[in-house]
Parts: sequence; structure tokens; C-alpha cells
Amino acid sequence: MPVAIALHLVAAVIWVGGMFFAYMSLRPAAASMEPAQRLPLWSRTFAGFFPWVWASVVALPATGYWMVFHAFGGLAHAGMYINIMQTLGIIMIMIYLHVFFAPYRRLNRAVAAGDFPAAAKQLAQIRRLIGINLLLGLATVVIAGTGRYWS
Repeated sequence: MPVAIALHLVAAVIWVGGMFFAYMSLRPAAASMEPAQRLPLWSRTFAGFFPWVWASVVALPATGYWMVFHAFGGLAHAGMYINIMQTLGIIMIMIYLHVFFAPYRRLNRAVAAGDFPAAAKQLAQIRRLIGINLLLGLATVVIAGTGRYWS
């Protein structure tokens, strides 16, 4: 159980922390850059970050369900907060899959072609979706930390 909890926490910190950094620090810092510099920077940043998100997308459900079935005896015996975390996690994964397979791929194609207006449009969509996922991730962290104290 301690290994599963540790892997679960590390995966969540990597994913949510990375989104927080990108949204709250990198985005404002890169905003003053010219599109020819800013858009390739984002493409390269995502190329480095998204493999870690893929690892998190695999590790979080795997460790989460392992804990549910080994510690709680299944979802029927888990607290409401576990079910809420599961639901939010599934939504976050679906949003990430959309980001990765749609606007991120279009961003990369546009950057490679030097079509910076099209790349900027894709980056704006990614930014909105990462903002949503960041809020869902932060809510999940709060639920994870406080849920067992709910009555």
C-alpha cells in the first residue's frame, strides 16, 4: 500500500504541478515573446512535459484502482470522496487525451510550417483546456487531502 500511495501522489504532483507551472509561470513569462519564439517554445515545452503526463495518466488509475480494491474492498465500500476523485480523474484524462491528439498535434504542424496564426489559435485552445484541467486537478488534491474527514 505505501508504494501505491507514493506512486499515486508523485504522479498527481507531476501532472498538477506541471500544469500550475505552465499556466501560472511560463505562460505570463512567454507572453511578451514574439510568436516565432513563443510558439516553438510551447511546442518544445509540451514535448518534454507530455511524456510525464502519459506516465501519470497510466499510474494514477492503476494505483488508484489497486488501492480501492485492496484497501477498501471495491468502489461500493469506498467513501464518496474516492468516487468524486475517480470521476474528476476520468474527466481530466479525457481532456488531456483531447489536448494531446487534437490541438497539440495541430500546434506542432502549424509551428513546423511556420503558420504562427494557426499555431497561436491551437495554443489558445490548449491554454483553456489546461486551465480547466488545472482547476479540476487542484480540486482533486483538496478532495484527496480532506475527503476522509467528511462525514
